[in-house]
Amino acid sequence: MERYFSSAGHITRKGVRLIRHPAVAGQFYSDSKPSLVSEIKRCFESPLGPGSSSPPAKADSPKTVGAVSPHAGYVYSGPVAAHLYRKLWAQKPPKTVVIMGPNHTGYGAGIAVTSEYFETPLGVVKTDGALIGELVDDLVVDDPEAHLAEHSLEVQIPFMQFIGWDPLIVPICIGIQDFDVLVELGNRLKKAVSGRDDVLVIASSDMSHYVPPKVAKELDMQAVDRILAMDPRRLYDTIISKNITMCGFAPTIAMMVALKGAKAELLKYATSGDVRPMQEVVGYASISLDK
Repeated sequence: MERYFSSAGHITRKGVRLIRHPAVAGQFYSDSKPSLVSEIKRCFESPLGPGSSSPPAKADSPKTVGAVSPHAGYVYSGPVAAHLYRKLWAQKPPKTVVIMGPNHTGYGAGIAVTSEYFETPLGVVKTDGALIGELVDDLVVDDPEAHLAEHSLEVQIPFMQFIGWDPLIVPICIGIQDFDVLVELGNRLKKAVSGRDDVLVIASSDMSHYVPPKVAKELDMQAVDRILAMDPRRLYDTIISKNITMCGFAPTIAMMVALKGAKAELLKYATSGDVRPMQEVVGYASISLDK
């Protein structure tokens, strides 16, 4: 009889790599494969989405090397995220996807990676142990605890699986918001992927949280403009001075530093109020970084 060892969020056989089971399946997105596939199709076909859930024609350029993608429940942010994944669908799948997201829970290290494989209702994705090994040091800690209940990275994976990608991933959960530390993280990531053309970096982030729709759009466009200008310092200063509640500005800054020289494009912006009328909304943006 096989022996199983488990802890919160994990289960494995002796000698087999730990699997991180989904924390928000059945909450942020459907928890069964058929219903999840249908849900993602609806995101693509939504009036707020790109319009089609069929594979697009392949395109060689421009090549998307980075992105900002929202991470709320699919009913709200999924159509916006679908704009990014439709664009990615048209290009050759990368070997590795680095997914950086904010730490909403407060658990674990300030900058935490994990080598655990991630499971979703659409299957299991493996981690890039070699690249993780290059990143782990005094700044980036291998700490699965930070990932146990965190949704910001998890919700990106079913979209990748839906478009037929099966990349290795490098999940990085960021709880630190110091600008100089984020620049250091970005530079270390840049060095680690230098010379590789098979890596995509996704910064998982929602925009303003629980403000009137007009305020959300006004503030969010200021942040988006800084991203489109590829100016991480001004993005940071704008976030702080305007008190913009963009939860993933830290991973976005690290990504911008790592991908300096890329050209940013806003693919879609919307708020939860565009899905259902509400007095206070959350903003969502899909942005691609191309080279």
